[in-house]
Amino acid sequence: MLLTILLQATAGLAQFGAGIGAGLAVIGAGLGIGKIGAAAMDGIARQPEATNDIRMNMIIIAALVEVSALFAIVVCGFLLK
Repeated sequence: MLLTILLQATAGLAQFGAGIGAGLAVIGAGLGIGKIGAAAMDGIARQPEATNDIRMNMIIIAALVEVSALFAIVVCGFLLK
């Protein structure tokens, strides 16, 4: 009986943790992509001749940040099941 009550209580905590985790993943990805964009614009302003290389690297790194955020959201979604 006590084990059943504990399992029911932890199910609610898992949903709360999944929501917090997904929110933190999205906020972290937003901040990371913002910093990537700011650094890329700074680099382009300093060296305009390297615009294409900087832009390509910025897009690749932003995609990696998005993938890691999506992975974190999927893991948090598995906590809800």
